[in-house]
Amino acid sequence: MAVLVVGGAGYIGSHAARALRRARYNVIIYDNLSTGFRRLAEGFELVEGNIGDPSKLHHVLSRVDAIMHFAALCYVGESVTDPRKYFRNNVTDALTLLNAAVDAGIRHIVFSSTCAVYGVPVKVPITEENPREPINPYGATKLAFENALEAYGRAYGLRSARLRYFNAAGADDSGEIGELHDPETHLIPLALQAATASGSELQIFGDDYPTPDGTCLRDYIHVNDLADAHVRALQHLEQGGDSLALNLGTGQGNSVLEVIHAAEKATGQPVRRKIGPRRPGDPPALVADPSKAKQVLGWTAARDLDNIVSTAWNFMRANR
Repeated sequence: MAVLVVGGAGYIGSHAARALRRARYNVIIYDNLSTGFRRLAEGFELVEGNIGDPSKLHHVLSRVDAIMHFAALCYVGESVTDPRKYFRNNVTDALTLLNAAVDAGIRHIVFSSTCAVYGVPVKVPITEENPREPINPYGATKLAFENALEAYGRAYGLRSARLRYFNAAGADDSGEIGELHDPETHLIPLALQAATASGSELQIFGDDYPTPDGTCLRDYIHVNDLADAHVRALQHLEQGGDSLALNLGTGQGNSVLEVIHAAEKATGQPVRRKIGPRRPGDPPALVADPSKAKQVLGWTAARDLDNIVSTAWNFMRANR
């Protein structure tokens, strides 16, 4: 079976492509390389193209049986200052991809969604029944595509897995692929950089939250655990399973200070940091309830925070 990994030259998509290959799928990567990296697609057939290009999509979709869609813009702050960019790529162009898939007879799609569709949760840990009320354009665009998948399922028989994950982190054990963002906004690579002589000081946004140590709690999940869940979700659809939405996380929250301590353990160096005011829109805690993923897919996250941080550090050292 052939799978088109759209956005497969990006962080999570590149790990999913390798997980698919280990599961004996034929993989084609489709990426415009605007935020992805050619090196992350090495060893795979790479088709360079935009998801809003129906002609380019037509030629490649005729060769595959299913899609994994990772090709979304994902900076929350940028989505607030430039929502046009986000609605164009994450909704308008993504619908071009979806229409082309339906026209090509593809009936299985696994979508990289996000816990941002929930907005500020009514309770933590967050279940799939939490109201979907995003508080920023990024989350709104992801929800819009989720809604499209649900509508296309009812109308055209398209079956989808909408995977809402929490804080993806870590790197492949090989050290060959990992997190490459420009600019980098994620806590773990920023903390690791702040432990090096050339890295910038880490900015902590608030230490007065109603949490055990006053800093925000987040559910950090290893990128290879995420990749495994994507393969299992595709297999669920192939075996006749119904469309579904699942939270992907560990079910455990780690604070900013706990991440810093893990970074110091991995590097053997202090993380230079300063504490500033809270960042608007940051909830005190975002933690998944992943029990549905375990029930339906037999999936649980296998790696803890120390493993996440140590693999990220190995990748960073190998790619300085």
